[in-house]
Formats: sequence, structure tokens, C-alpha cells
Amino acid sequence: MSQFDLLVAGEINPDLILSGDVTPVFGQVEKLLDDASLTIGSSSAIFACGAARLGLKVAFIGVAGADLFGRFMLEAMQARGVDTSAVIVDSQQPTGLSVILNRGGDRAILTRLGCIASLRAGQVADDLLRSARHLHVASYFLQSALQPGLPDLFRRARSLGLTTSLDTNWDPSAEWRGFDDLLRLVDVFLPNEAECCAIARAPHLPEALEKLSALAGLVAVKRGADGALLRRGAQIIAAAPIPVKVVDTVGAGDSFDAGFLYGYLSGWELPRALRLGVICGGLSTQAAGGVTAQPTLEEAEVYLERMENGK
Repeated sequence: MSQFDLLVAGEINPDLILSGDVTPVFGQVEKLLDDASLTIGSSSAIFACGAARLGLKVAFIGVAGADLFGRFMLEAMQARGVDTSAVIVDSQQPTGLSVILNRGGDRAILTRLGCIASLRAGQVADDLLRSARHLHVASYFLQSALQPGLPDLFRRARSLGLTTSLDTNWDPSAEWRGFDDLLRLVDVFLPNEAECCAIARAPHLPEALEKLSALAGLVAVKRGADGALLRRGAQIIAAAPIPVKVVDTVGAGDSFDAGFLYGYLSGWELPRALRLGVICGGLSTQAAGGVTAQPTLEEAEVYLERMENGK
């Protein structure tokens, strides 16, 4: 038996979320906001917290600075059940930070990288991999030091019996390069619709799904208010969204990933796993920050039962 269900190799940074009329006006103009909160940030950490919230045993490896933001992140992740004993604390670099200008259904993100880009594949030891059943990597484009060694890391993980998943997130350079070989080592690929089309260099989702599903084991695409779409081989599955009052969409895709991978690792049928992903992503939008409204499995199952009973 593995000690952990999931090992997450990812970035660590808090989010400072500013809500209200957040469009800045230069010229030393001061504006008053509706709200501000410092919360767990980074796609990888939000995912890890969501998976732990559902009941999976989660370990995390990444790099944090020996500073206030680093301590905040490690303590907050630990409080949510994520094992951070493998995290590397670097006293020579600051912890990354994202400032999120939140307007409810849309947001802008300003990020200081700090340690975000520092994790290297060689720092993920085989003994750590052996302790888990599954390896998840997110924020591919921000984790520049991880990129060169990621194919080898996935090969090592698979040789040790782990399954793998990848959520690239957005490419700030808009180049979207270097994925064909990497995707062949990915069991579960988790892009959103825009990322899926950009990576496949296809104008429409069906064409993009066909191309990417020929490489990765399966592709589960997040579509926001349109739910989600999955393709594995010739099999195509759709899941409808749930009605929610959206407060903040930060981390919704990461919560989707946590829900889908819970079902995947639990051996659920793919339609049910996809529905759980949609539910977890939707429920997470009901409060500010990526982790505040993440559901427990029991909370998500209420919605899952309704969906399966056609209510």
C-alpha cells in the first residue's frame, strides 16, 4: 500500500485577491475596494488542498522561500491535510506571489515568480515517487526549471507504477511548444478549452480533442459555464455544469482536477468522475479564493446524486 494517493510536484505562492472595481487608474488615483484577502494560491497547491478535502492522502514537493509568504503557505496547506515534509525551503529566494484583480466572472493576475520556477525534476527522488500512487504536475509554463526534466520524471514515475496527470495552465509566451512527446507520458491531461485548442493548434474543440487524445491517455477539458468534455480514444463524454452563484472563479479548474482525479483514482466510471470534477469546480466558485469553498466528498455527493437522478 502506498503512503499517499497523490504526489503533487508544483509551485507555491499565496494569492492576494482584490475584489470590486479593481481596474487601476494611474496618476496616483486611490480607489476603494469591496474586499481583500490573502489565501492559498498556485494551481498546484489549490489542487492539492482540494484533493485532500475530498479525502485523498496528498504529499507535495515544491520550493518556498524562508519568509512570511512561505510560512503562510506551508502552514495553510498543512492545516488542510497536505503533507509538506518534502517541500524545499530556499533562503536565497522569495516565495512567489500572485495579485488577483477579481471582478467576479473574470480576473486579471499579476505574478512575481520568486521560487515558483525553481523546482527541478531531479529533486523529486525515486523514494518519494514510490510513496505515492499518482503524480500530478500543474503550471507547466511557470515551472521553467521543471520543464527540461519533466519527461524523464514522468518516465520514472510510470516505471515505479504511478499514473500521471498534467494541467499546463496558460502559456504567458503564447508559444505552446514542446508537448507531443510529453503528452505521450501523460495518463490524464486536464486543460481548459482555450488551452486545449492552443496546444493542439486547432480552431475548434472537437478537432483539438481528437488530436490530443491520440497522444495522452485521456483528455478532460474544463469549459467553465458549459461544464466539461472528456475524450479517451473514440469515447466522448460530456458533463453539464451545476447552477451556482459565482463569487470568485480563482482555482475552479484546479478544484475540477481534484474532483476528477478522485474519481479516476477511486476506479469510478469516467462519466461519474467527470461529473464530480464539474461539481467540485462549480462549488469552489462560491467564495473568494481557491480553497475556501472546496467541497468535502459528502458535500459533493449531494449534487452528484441529483445529477444522476436527473434533478
